Amino acid sequence: MQGLHIVEPEITTGETAALFTATHQALGIVPNLTRVMANSPAVLKGYVGVVTLLNTEGTLSPEVRESIALLVAQENASDYCLSVHAFRGTRTAGLSTAQATRARRGRADAPWTAAVLELAAATVRDRGTVTDEQLAAARRAGLSDGQIVEVVAHVALNVFTNYLATAARVDIDWPLVRHTD
Repeated sequence: MQGLHIVEPEITTGETAALFTATHQALGIVPNLTRVMANSPAVLKGYVGVVTLLNTEGTLSPEVRESIALLVAQENASDYCLSVHAFRGTRTAGLSTAQATRARRGRADAPWTAAVLELAAATVRDRGTVTDEQLAAARRAGLSDGQIVEVVAHVALNVFTNYLATAARVDIDWPLVRHTD
């Protein structure tokens, strides 16, 4: 079955072309998922804007952000996003292969990161229904309310990309990682 149309960067103009250029500069490629998002310039602009703000003004480190992304992709069986975040996590965010594998399962060596992943797992598994006890555990581990909000934002953003990659039937353009591995 054919998925959603892939927008070719060479034929784009205006703001979409600028977003593709920025994506290429940041990643070295314009990933297939980004090309699918370009079917709606508003979606592409919004996605790039949220990611940029969370990465530049948020408080979560690249390692933690990628760990959340790996966990969410594993939970949603998104091989596309697992492949992206395994690559980015180990190549740009500083995770070891073992740390990336543990993150997929909601585990981390550092207690604070483990608490983040516990909260992220609860958020994705229970579709945002986080208990008072789970919030208290996150706070006891040292997460501020602002950081809890950021964890939920990263979960939601990654659920979006997982679902879009699956719905669009996007060809994986990263070294393949399967959720069944």
